[in-house]
Amino acid sequence: AGNMVDLDSNPTKLLEVVTVGKQMLMTRGALTTFSIANDVSKYFAIIPAAFVGTYPQLGALNIMHLHSPTSAVLSAVIFNALIIVALIPIALRGLAVRAASAAVTLRRNILVFGAGGLILPFPFIKLIDVILSGLGLVS
Repeated sequence: AGNMVDLDSNPTKLLEVVTVGKQMLMTRGALTTFSIANDVSKYFAIIPAAFVGTYPQLGALNIMHLHSPTSAVLSAVIFNALIIVALIPIALRGLAVRAASAAVTLRRNILVFGAGGLILPFPFIKLIDVILSGLGLVS
């Protein structure tokens, strides 16, 4: 029943249904792209800091130099909670459907959401780490 559409005896409403479907598809794809890129970045922040004691070779990947493994994990969890709250409006409102080819739209979404998901976590996780260690909340 969730997939049924009432056209109110007006077949032109089918165009609105198609537009909403495109908007939902674009929003889901953009959020998925951001989420995957965001997770990759968080792994590059957490794994070197968490395992550098066990595997000293990972020290070369520890580009953020977080305070401690505990603060690295806690900073990433706090960042994750904040980013979920920030993405709720996008998920509820959806992305604007623009008259462009699929290739142009895909390229734009990958550039904005993919690159944003790769770059955004690093400064914010570092900032959260500095705040946590500055307040003495982590050892």
